[in-house]
Amino acid sequence: MKDIAREFGVSVSTVSRALQGSLHISKEKRELIQRFASENKFTPNVIAETLRYSKVKPIKIIGVIIPQFVHYYFSTVLAGIEEVTSKFGYRMMIAQSDEKYEKEVEICHSFVENRVCGIIVSQAKDTVKYEHFQNLLDRDIPLVFYDRICTGVSASHVVVDDYAGSFMGVSHLIETGCKRVAFFGSAMNLQIVQNRYNGYKDALFKHGIAIDEHFVRKCDNRHDAEIVTPVLLGSENPPDGFFAVNDDTALGILYSAKNLGYNIPEDIAICGFTDGIRAKSCDPMLTTIEQRGFDVGSEAAKTLIDHVENNIPSGKTIKKVVRTRLIIRGTTREVNIINN
Repeated sequence: MKDIAREFGVSVSTVSRALQGSLHISKEKRELIQRFASENKFTPNVIAETLRYSKVKPIKIIGVIIPQFVHYYFSTVLAGIEEVTSKFGYRMMIAQSDEKYEKEVEICHSFVENRVCGIIVSQAKDTVKYEHFQNLLDRDIPLVFYDRICTGVSASHVVVDDYAGSFMGVSHLIETGCKRVAFFGSAMNLQIVQNRYNGYKDALFKHGIAIDEHFVRKCDNRHDAEIVTPVLLGSENPPDGFFAVNDDTALGILYSAKNLGYNIPEDIAICGFTDGIRAKSCDPMLTTIEQRGFDVGSEAAKTLIDHVENNIPSGKTIKKVVRTRLIIRGTTREVNIINN
């Protein structure tokens, strides 16, 4: 704008008003400045403009923290967030924690420095201290958790019904003939894992099956599943069914079992949790729990924007639960009656 002002011998504020179409600038001068700006490909600095008026309206930039970009689920969450934020005129600033607490803390500091108006986050697996989240709330920066919620601070969150999804999946395995169902999950410090484990336990209890702690393993990715699965299948009384905390782990189970000569689902049945693209790209296709990441993202964005625009009273937290659905495919056996 300084260059344009120098070109026409006017002040920067006059250029600014002209570019905004102010009627206080003569039509002739306004059109000259606008045409010159267009011909020289001038683009206004949106962030600078937002900062300039930040005392009278919120900066419309939302920070989003995801654990890892590689997971299909998180990409669907981002799609849901983006649809809502763009509709309401907000922009996203996205960062990956890579499942590391230290990096998560750094991202929060960076978002504060960049003056985001609010943050949507799924916490890292190894996060057990929450001062960085509380600091955001103390600064009156709205915070909404999705998927992995933080129980150490009072903030709004959006999750799927992890307990019900796990209960449905394990019940389906049992109702289609499994008697010994293994559970592959993450560390129990995450609420999401506790909920899915409780669904697993209660499904076993409902069907009169005792829990075998030997079948409960900390294993939440394909690499580890390809190591742990052969160990369990080589034990004296191996499982005949597996419930995995995500599809990636379930595919590791499927690969290992087939590599060992087991027929799927006749010998071993498998159920995952996500319903990503890879669930349909394996043979047989994967029975899984639909996690509905797009809906989680859109609800999280709506909730955060409501906080930012003071549609939710200060200090009030919103808790939203998105329902899950069992998607039956080829890694589980057929059954005449399935309880939904």
